[in-house]
Amino acid sequence: MPPTVSVAVKEPIQTSTSTVTAPQNESLFEHVAWLYAFCRERLFRDDTERIITALWPNGSAASGTLVIELGCGPGFYSAQLAKRFPNISVTGVDRSENQLTWARERASALGLRNCCFARVNVLNLPFTDAQFDVLIASRLFTILPDRARAVAEMYRVLKPGGRCFIAEPRYTIWASIPLFAMWLLASMTHSGNGYREPRKATVFSAIGFERIFSSQPWKRVKTWQDGRYQYALCEKD
Repeated sequence: MPPTVSVAVKEPIQTSTSTVTAPQNESLFEHVAWLYAFCRERLFRDDTERIITALWPNGSAASGTLVIELGCGPGFYSAQLAKRFPNISVTGVDRSENQLTWARERASALGLRNCCFARVNVLNLPFTDAQFDVLIASRLFTILPDRARAVAEMYRVLKPGGRCFIAEPRYTIWASIPLFAMWLLASMTHSGNGYREPRKATVFSAIGFERIFSSQPWKRVKTWQDGRYQYALCEKD
């Protein structure tokens, strides 16, 4: 029987749709959640096999491995990994409750019992130090205001010997497509004003991408490029 997900937190976190108290115009990801989910499903690269090859080269994960996905959105990778490895526990976190609704519906449709989701701010993760074995994040930095803080939180919540896999787009135009589409749709269906997300994504140069991880004392950091994306695999000492 797959493990039931249980993670320790420093303080209570709200995961019910009834707890959302954000202002109406706070986030594009709340108003046009379906559009970002569509982009994730149809436009973005599926890095599932790259993630597995990088983190588990032998193709199997140790039983009881705790995985966290930052900025999980509609839960694409969280569900993929939970389905592939029923002996691990996956926690997906995101700031958008509507994205998490999509994620929970995906996990429920797949009958996953080893996958859960929580609404949190990735810049202030409500998890204890050294809690997770593996961390993944895809397209997290493109709209994040404090990338160094995010990397520090990644390092903090990983166990000694823990690893993180990061995937980021390399080109501004490509990375900005979902933002542009969401802003366009929002301008047609809402006021189009007041959303916290930028209209254009921010991407790293190859050197900048490597440098962002140097702020923490990782044991090993490997970065590489492949087409429109660049990747990092970091291991905590």
